[in-house]
Amino acid sequence: MTKGYINSIETFGAVDGPGVRFVVFMQGCAMRCRYCHNPETWKVFGPAASQGGQGLPGNEVTVRTPEDVFAQACRYRSYWKNGGGITVSGGEALLQIDFVTELFALCHEKGIHTALDTSGNPFTRNEPFFSKFQKLMDVTDLFILDIKQINGEKHKQLTGWDNKNILDLARYLSENGKDMWIRHVLVPGITTDEEDLKELRKFLDTLKTVRRVEVLPYHTMGITKYDKLGIPYPLLSVNPPTDEEIQRAEQILKR
Repeated sequence: MTKGYINSIETFGAVDGPGVRFVVFMQGCAMRCRYCHNPETWKVFGPAASQGGQGLPGNEVTVRTPEDVFAQACRYRSYWKNGGGITVSGGEALLQIDFVTELFALCHEKGIHTALDTSGNPFTRNEPFFSKFQKLMDVTDLFILDIKQINGEKHKQLTGWDNKNILDLARYLSENGKDMWIRHVLVPGITTDEEDLKELRKFLDTLKTVRRVEVLPYHTMGITKYDKLGIPYPLLSVNPPTDEEIQRAEQILKR
């Protein structure tokens, strides 16, 4: 029986896909984005890991089946108008691809819209992941893809990882006609460089299925979580972007 490690659930999400969403935040992420506001989702659990792990105090990681989560979600179905449905986010949901695929297959059997919010970091065309991803793609209506930095070296400095496979994922989704929303977090001095933004826009212009581009202003609301976890916050000297910086990025990326 497939089980998933879940950090938290939001029953009335309004920003993670169209309409009102039931949002499942999966536990575990390999990336270490310097601006991450959910460090409690980093730790990866699995059969070989210790049981009953904790995130933040009062936020225990739960182990659940796709059927269990689906049954809970369906209690809220009457609110899913205007394209609402179920979104799986993280952490990084692709680290638990079997769970997500089974959950989304249940959704498709009942005609429920599915969205996957991902950084794309686990994506590879190598097996066994690639075959699993193709199955997931068949039952995913919308991919919400975070492109954190178009420049490969800067992406590695920001997240600890290269971005070649992430950009490959975007191309693959486009080639296979899968709808995408693209998200870009705007961090002053890190992701605000005008040339980088123009390069990102140039890349997006090569994709055929981008339905929406979202510029997400960096914020500092996650600092208290770092304090509780005893993790040094890496961007204490960085302030949120100004209105001018946000408008400029939107002019470039959302044209």
